[in-house]
Amino acid sequence: MRYKAIIAYDGKDFAGFQSQENQRTVQAEIEKVLTRLNSHEPVILQGSGRTDSGVHALAQVIHFDLKGVARDLERLRFALDTQTPEDIAVHSVEQVADDWHARFEPHEKIYEYLLENGRVRSPFKRHYQAFFRYRLDEKPMQEAMARLIGTHDFTGFTASGSSVDDKVRTITRAELIKTGEDSYKFIFRGNGFLYKQVRNMVGTVLKIGNGRMPVEQIDKILESKNRDLAGPTAAAEGLYLREVIYDK
Repeated sequence: MRYKAIIAYDGKDFAGFQSQENQRTVQAEIEKVLTRLNSHEPVILQGSGRTDSGVHALAQVIHFDLKGVARDLERLRFALDTQTPEDIAVHSVEQVADDWHARFEPHEKIYEYLLENGRVRSPFKRHYQAFFRYRLDEKPMQEAMARLIGTHDFTGFTASGSSVDDKVRTITRAELIKTGEDSYKFIFRGNGFLYKQVRNMVGTVLKIGNGRMPVEQIDKILESKNRDLAGPTAAAEGLYLREVIYDK
């Protein structure tokens, strides 16, 4: 039987979502529990996508197969929620078709990036909100965000190491919200995001907001597909996978 689950995790102490040798990952921790629930036969789960070390998720989607008859869904959810570490939460579990796939079913993702912009960083938010100490001008940042909307080749915003050949993606929402006197929230919605794309876009918009790049730099990066023209990769702790939205 195949099951779909919606999970959340605090990425601070994980080396990312995907299993890696000799590293603590979200996938590995959940698979340990699933294997016990599957009469100790190994279970490999699949996620809607990967998140990097230090990145958080409010609603990551996974699927996995368990042998035998259909499980009671709430009992399965409870077992996963209570037997996984406290920095992982399992919000829901449902049974899906045997060919349903968390990664390959058509979907959109929403990412949020939280930023503290002040003279002194709060020590209480340092793992859950990025920090930028320099002055920011909101108007050019808003203009830069608007230029990211649409269907583009985002090669220039992709970190080296990406294994994806097709780097064309569609962003339907790129919004900057001032959430407090010294805080911002970036929101991106699209049909897919490349390796470190969101963090590279945020890093570039911050450089524009600080007056070290013109707004038109967004167009140059998209047209040239040159990563060297973009800003630095923004810190991981500000990034959250907010939601995964499937077409059906």
